[in-house]
Amino acid sequence: MTLAQRAFERLHAWPDLSAGPASCRTGRALRSVRDEIVHFHSDRDVDLHLTHRAIQRFQYDLGGSTAIRLVPGSRWVTVHLDCDADVDLLLSLTSIALKAHQSRPPTDLGAGSSGPSGPAGCNYRRVTVLPRAAAEEA
Repeated sequence: MTLAQRAFERLHAWPDLSAGPASCRTGRALRSVRDEIVHFHSDRDVDLHLTHRAIQRFQYDLGGSTAIRLVPGSRWVTVHLDCDADVDLLLSLTSIALKAHQSRPPTDLGAGSSGPSGPAGCNYRRVTVLPRAAAEEA
């Protein structure tokens, strides 16, 4: 079982998330009642939908992680799953994302939003993730 499959199964068991196709048409998604929260694109790459406010709040912590890729102006962060700790990070960030989406007012859509029912687009094909060993050599 891949790390992404393990993460998907763990998150799919959460009562606030339901599975379906990703709006980007690549992979599977988990969504809350209000928004798509997580896109599983491959065995290692997952996009997580945070609010603009949550990204601003955790920007320095997210930017310091080797597992996280940020795209300027996007409300999605890419999590590259290389180890069990990355899965744990994804689960923690998903909890933050759910809380952020549930507590935001309907008008607080943040930059790059297309509305409450659909995100402007995840980071799929907008992020290149190098394996950690290759990134450390660069």
